[in-house]
Amino acid sequence: MPEAQYPEIRALGLFAEMAEANFLSLMRGAYVQNFPPHIELISEGEPSDFLHVVLSGSVDLFSTWNGRDTSLATVRPISTFILAATVKNAPYLMSARTLEKSRIVLIPSQDVRAIFDVDGSFARAIVTELAQCYRSVIKAQKDLKLRTSLERLANYLLRYQKRAGGAAAFDLDFEKRRLASVLGMTPENLSRAFKGLQPYGVTVEGTRIAIADQADLERFARPNPLIDDHST
Repeated sequence: MPEAQYPEIRALGLFAEMAEANFLSLMRGAYVQNFPPHIELISEGEPSDFLHVVLSGSVDLFSTWNGRDTSLATVRPISTFILAATVKNAPYLMSARTLEKSRIVLIPSQDVRAIFDVDGSFARAIVTELAQCYRSVIKAQKDLKLRTSLERLANYLLRYQKRAGGAAAFDLDFEKRRLASVLGMTPENLSRAFKGLQPYGVTVEGTRIAIADQADLERFARPNPLIDDHST
């Protein structure tokens, strides 16, 4: 892997505090690859051969069962996936595919486990990241089980708006069918939910979302940091 990429990866919390020699050892076995959109990177059930680091683009984590599929998360730069399978040396529980042209680092899982055993700072960083992933799963479960579909959509739009810079109008970076999957809805239910948010000032045209009355939408959605703030 080109050494020019090292600082980007080193800046990740997962690698920031580990010994330099151990970081270089990991990078010697790693390589960077460019993938076009809609390419499946890993498949659930396969052995976890590599830890992936997304440098650019975005990746959809999804799962399938009995002829159905659902999107579980979106991975954006610069972050890793799927760490738990790598550490546990277990099969992937999710599949992953690129949503757009993406540049990804692949680090052999056996190298990650070897450094985990000898580098205390790296081990602590892994535990911290896995704890954060666990908390994100709990928040997603609370969102799904405690809120109606209308409330889930309203809070998702508020979170997305914040990531997009806070403007009253913004564009989703993927199609509404995938948004329905992320929110645990059918496309038909999502369409009805968007109509249900119109009285709160939400309008939609294609992937363009506009929020005319921010305060009214927030009063309805009642965002909660113990559900909606994924940084805690």
